[in-house]
Amino acid sequence: MITDEIRASITKRAATDDEWDYGVKKCWQEEIEILSRNIDDTIVFLENDCTADEFSWLSEVFDDVAEKTQSRAFVDCLYKVAKKYPETCKEYYIDRVLVYCEGALLNQE
Repeated sequence: MITDEIRASITKRAATDDEWDYGVKKCWQEEIEILSRNIDDTIVFLENDCTADEFSWLSEVFDDVAEKTQSRAFVDCLYKVAKKYPETCKEYYIDRVLVYCEGALLNQE
């Protein structure tokens, strides 16, 4: 299971100053790699173990993961988890991220 790996990556990202572009991009690359490696494991994590805070941090890379994996199941999972955390989604505009995820799938067809 990828839970520990994802959580370690989120911790790194949370500790990285948003103004440090290089550091943020490195964190994003790591998260994209972890989440894209095995989409089934990623979906299990998101649906069962992911907290609202973790969901908000990971939302920074959801569209990249959707584009890389071209996984409809991943995007459907994001909608499902978003319903679990409506306040977080509203606060961080995650609904907009989901639109970009849809677009990433459509652009690759």
